[in-house]
Amino acid sequence: MTVKTNQGWAALLICLLAFACKPPRLETFEKNRDIPDSEWAVDNRPVFELELSPEDTAWYYNIYVNVRHTDAYPYNNLWLLVSTQLPGDSTAVTRRVELPLADTYGKWLGSGMDDIYEHRIPIQQNAILPKPGIYRFTFEQNMRQNPLPDMLSMGLRIEKAALRK
Repeated sequence: MTVKTNQGWAALLICLLAFACKPPRLETFEKNRDIPDSEWAVDNRPVFELELSPEDTAWYYNIYVNVRHTDAYPYNNLWLLVSTQLPGDSTAVTRRVELPLADTYGKWLGSGMDDIYEHRIPIQQNAILPKPGIYRFTFEQNMRQNPLPDMLSMGLRIEKAALRK
């Protein structure tokens, strides 16, 4: 009788270990990269890689850009070139995106303390990420000034929005 009980516990333990070893599905991805010396040069292109499992491709996603800058940042917006490379593709698709950072009166739109402000700006709602594998996102500042002063960090946030039907 104890042999069967021990075998039952062993089978349960093996199932729990197998479940624990399975990679977690994506709920939210968020990474930020510091800008060296708070000056964002055009040739500094932060890259973010996200791996999706086959189960993750059944969802819509909201995609955001995180921006952190000082109060001395000289503009009310930020133009970015956002390049997206899908799994298995050899080239990326690039689009130009404007990120509003301040209102028409110059008041910063993000949250801030003292002289540092943070923004989470949506760039795509209900995006479809159709293939499992590694997605590669690259950001390039596309302003007239190079390097762009008073930029502290840039980041990417991707979160599940809804299950596709």
